[in-house]
Amino acid sequence: MNLFFEESGDFKAGSMMSQAGEAYQVELASGKRSKIKAKDVLLQFAAPDPVTLIEQARAAAADIDLEFLWEVAGQEEFGFAELGAEYFGHAPQPVEAASLIFALHSAPVYFYKKGRGRYKAAPEASLKAALAGIEKKKQQLLIQAGYVEELKQHRLPEAMKPLALQLLFKPDKNTIEYKALAEACDALQMSASRLMLATGGIRSPKELHLAKFYFEHFPKGLGFPAITIPALPTDLPVADVQAFSIDDVTTTEIDDAFSVVDLGDGKLRVGIHIAAPALGVARGDAIDQLARARMSTVYMPGDKITMLPDELVDTYTLGAGQTRPALSLYATLDTADWSVISTETKVEAVPMASNLRHNDLDALVTEENLANDAGDYPHKAEIAQIWKWALVLEQGRMAKRESFGMKPEQTNRVDFNFYVEDDVVSIVRRKRGAPLDKMVAELMIFANSTWGKLMADHGIPGIYRAQGVAGGRGQGGWAGRMQVRMLTHAAPHQGLGVDQYAWSTSPLRRYTDLVNQWQIIACVQHGVTAPLVAPFKPKDADLFAIVSGFDAAYSAYNDFQTNMERYWCLRWLEQEQARQVDAVVLKDEILRLVEIPLVIRLPGMPQTARGAQVRLDILRWDEVDLSVEARILEVLGTVTEIGEDEVLEAEMDAELENALEHAVDALPDDGSAATGNQEAVSDADSSSNNSSDSDNIQPQAE
Repeated sequence: MNLFFEESGDFKAGSMMSQAGEAYQVELASGKRSKIKAKDVLLQFAAPDPVTLIEQARAAAADIDLEFLWEVAGQEEFGFAELGAEYFGHAPQPVEAASLIFALHSAPVYFYKKGRGRYKAAPEASLKAALAGIEKKKQQLLIQAGYVEELKQHRLPEAMKPLALQLLFKPDKNTIEYKALAEACDALQMSASRLMLATGGIRSPKELHLAKFYFEHFPKGLGFPAITIPALPTDLPVADVQAFSIDDVTTTEIDDAFSVVDLGDGKLRVGIHIAAPALGVARGDAIDQLARARMSTVYMPGDKITMLPDELVDTYTLGAGQTRPALSLYATLDTADWSVISTETKVEAVPMASNLRHNDLDALVTEENLANDAGDYPHKAEIAQIWKWALVLEQGRMAKRESFGMKPEQTNRVDFNFYVEDDVVSIVRRKRGAPLDKMVAELMIFANSTWGKLMADHGIPGIYRAQGVAGGRGQGGWAGRMQVRMLTHAAPHQGLGVDQYAWSTSPLRRYTDLVNQWQIIACVQHGVTAPLVAPFKPKDADLFAIVSGFDAAYSAYNDFQTNMERYWCLRWLEQEQARQVDAVVLKDEILRLVEIPLVIRLPGMPQTARGAQVRLDILRWDEVDLSVEARILEVLGTVTEIGEDEVLEAEMDAELENALEHAVDALPDDGSAATGNQEAVSDADSSSNNSSDSDNIQPQAE
């Protein structure tokens, strides 16, 4: 006797060896023996043999008309033998019965399984819907296959063109477009981003990097909604000064300026004037919400994304020939030793005489010309006086750094400015600590430290930058020892050599500065009652949320800027046809090119002293993953002094390079765009050293 039975969701046939109660011992054609419960046995038959029955039943099942079978079944639950008598017109033979079971079981759209050989026909409405779904699926698979073939020919299907960015950075994995892209990538052994570039879905590596950042951080676009710009205040006293600013040629958000007034008897009053959008923007209003959503202006070579709408920036920027609201810090100085006699903060309107530009003055305002009173340029006398004070401020900070147990700042570093026009990049070397840079940096540090103390003295919170020792070299090395934190109370910034430091001098470009400006104005206007009326009260939970949000956004923006600067360094290599270049060894296998700030990691390079210059042969580079391959041709005789801060920044760049090599080519699993892990922020204020809209190069970078 042979048995046809169900086992683990499959149908099998075998020879019965024995029976014990409600169980059978069955031997399959393979020789395997199984214990089968009686409830799972559907047929008992003598012929044909089990193997033949299975073969013939499967073949016969393929010929069964499912639609006719469904019509015959009716709407009541039935057993397969009952339906077989109706369908075949007679009691089904073993092969017929088995074929019917195979047909019923393989057609869940037509028949619902009830167990032990019993089924129920699907309702007509459900059947029609299911069949329509199957037909739709077939059509989708055909369309998907067509998409795959087009992609394999490096053509982007028309339907996928508007979805290109979403498919790369936030895909819906259930769509046929995503499935086609993934299938084509597998077939071509190519990443999604590279295939999208090959098909023209993304026009260039530059657009890929930009789109990735925009998609993650500006999913609603870069523009601002229509908004009413607040009118300038008309009741402010007008300062009796002629102020001037010092910025890069590309700067449009001019939020700091200076003035000098001779008071006689060896006394001088230097004014530090900061644009005051806080007078027109109130906490919680529409403009505040826009600024808080962005947290900062985003910089990249050749472009920027402003924190505030252009109309508001144009209204409050300290443009030449205009009188604009400002928060002014006046320092009265004794020119005998350039000591500070007193300081005073005012809210006023400041007449702007000039907007000076580094590009026009850097070659004229040199240490030699300042020492010899040489050169002819606007505001020469005022600049000379500010320079003398800046040197004294720097000396004071260095003494404070030393009291914190730190070495003096490194002043021999070279920084770089990027300029991009019509996709042609110029990378300009600038020596850190040049006179104009130092003047602006020192006065900004002075203002941020002074105003930080003002808030602390009045008992109101602010947003501070603090830097201090957090463990020895065995606990994370130099980076671990000099951690930078954002706090809501005053604390020393040992790296800058000040007792407290609150970003307050870039309110058009950084949200923290706008917040601090509200608090400082409250101190000026309300004095001892400031804690009662300041926008942010002590222990305000929203202030902590701002600190957290700003930290995350600013870090991501700096990663993006570093990413784009690296991209433009690679474009410079192509543009200049640079194949053999000089580089300086920063640490172990990390090098930086001499002419441009491109950091390269050369695994396995010979042991070479830090600061040694080498000649490199650039073998190849990739503008998608931003990687560079090179080899050392020779070690040159020149040795450059390398500071720990420069080594740290280079290590961060190298880490970012490694991360990018893996992140850019990945088809996201969770729809998120990867970012690097670098925070290279200048705490001396004014934006990043290499931004296209940087204020000035700063002496201390984190």
